[in-house]
Amino acid sequence: MSEPGLETNFVVVHGAGSFGHFQASRSGVHKGGLHSTLVKASFVATRISVTSLNQEIVRGLAGEGIPSVAMSSFACGWSTKQRNLASTNASQIIQSLHASFVPVLLGDAVLDELPDCTILSGDVIVLHLAQLLSPKYVVFLTDVHGVYDSPPTDPNAVLLREIEVDDDGNWSIVKPALLQANNKGVEISVAAHDTTGGMETKILEATMIARLGIDVYITKVGTLAPAGVVCWLLVALLKRKFSFRSKGKKK
Repeated sequence: MSEPGLETNFVVVHGAGSFGHFQASRSGVHKGGLHSTLVKASFVATRISVTSLNQEIVRGLAGEGIPSVAMSSFACGWSTKQRNLASTNASQIIQSLHASFVPVLLGDAVLDELPDCTILSGDVIVLHLAQLLSPKYVVFLTDVHGVYDSPPTDPNAVLLREIEVDDDGNWSIVKPALLQANNKGVEISVAAHDTTGGMETKILEATMIARLGIDVYITKVGTLAPAGVVCWLLVALLKRKFSFRSKGKKK
């Protein structure tokens, strides 16, 4: 973190997975409609589910001796307008970091000016915190080794080990060189229950973070990381499988 006193601190942001997306997608919480009794009940059910997951993660981290604290974007007053961040309050996060706690945030159901509610993705939260805190790097943990040129279930899918982003946000495949030469695009699939865009959102947010001059890694939980980077989420070491390199000058 660039802010004085936060050089060794970090923030954990997790998604909802099966703890929230199914409840949200079944009634369309991400599309709004709190006037409907069903949507309102699903909004509540979604928040109960995702905050339960949040508590489980915090409990697991605490069990490993990591002083983590749960933080909900809804409870902190974060809201959106037409599904874009409109109001954020990071004061509790910053105060917790200064007190040497590890804030654990989550993708959450939040209020929206238009429509009246939606799902705030953890990936969007990560981008905002990167803009605010200017960390040395940002790590996205997934259940696959990184970003592929096609869905990883495809036996011919190729892992993209490095993508370069210029100051205009344009990105190109650096490794493997074969794909760079062929100028092959990336085909992305999103699970039907995923209300926040899945890997597609991660790539978009990672690109925007890289434009800030921050290195971004998208990798699988439980693998080894470059330069001794340790991500205490699930007490895993990360392996550099995919990176966004910014062509711009480091800030």
